Formats: sequence, C-alpha cells, structure tokens
Amino acid sequence: MAPSGTEVHDAPERSRYEVAVDGEPAGFAEYRARDGVRVFTHTVVFDRFEGAGVGSVLARGALDDVRASGGRLVALCPFIAAFIESHPEYADLVDTETDRRLRA
Repeated sequence: MAPSGTEVHDAPERSRYEVAVDGEPAGFAEYRARDGVRVFTHTVVFDRFEGAGVGSVLARGALDDVRASGGRLVALCPFIAAFIESHPEYADLVDTETDRRLRA
C-alpha cells in the first residue's frame, strides 16, 4: 500500500507522469507520443520510496489517465508491461498494431 498523500500527474512538457508523496518527488514514468499512442519507455521510483507501492500507484495513475483521455498505449517499459500483465483490466488500452510495429 502506497503512503497516503501520493499523487500522480502528467507533466507533458517533460513527456512523463510524475508521482509525489506529500509533495516530494518519488518517481516518474516516461513516455513519447507516436501516432496518437502513448509509448511508455522507462519508469523510475526513487530509492527512498521503493517497496512502498509507489510504482503501482504511478502505473495505475498513468494508465487511468490514458483511459480517461480515450487514448491507447504501448508498454515498452518492463515495469508498465508487467503491471498491465498483472492487472488485465488495462489490457484493452494496448494498441497492438503500434506495439507490433515498434517491436519489429
């Protein structure tokens, strides 16, 4: 369970979702836009917050934002890919055609 006061927001000027705990930066999930698809490339949770569920809150917040915007995604980032694998309710967000092209 992540600490209370954990918040996720999109920082489009940095092409990433950021997570903070009580206002302190705790990590980020980088993405790039490709043909209208959000391609997740790398996720970091800062050492101080590892093992506290912050990464899961970050992933859920980012994927919920993609869903809310009507978007699609590709998870090149192993962390986001594993999160989707263990939370199949997000599998419908994956753009399989773009995924296939990027991995070819």
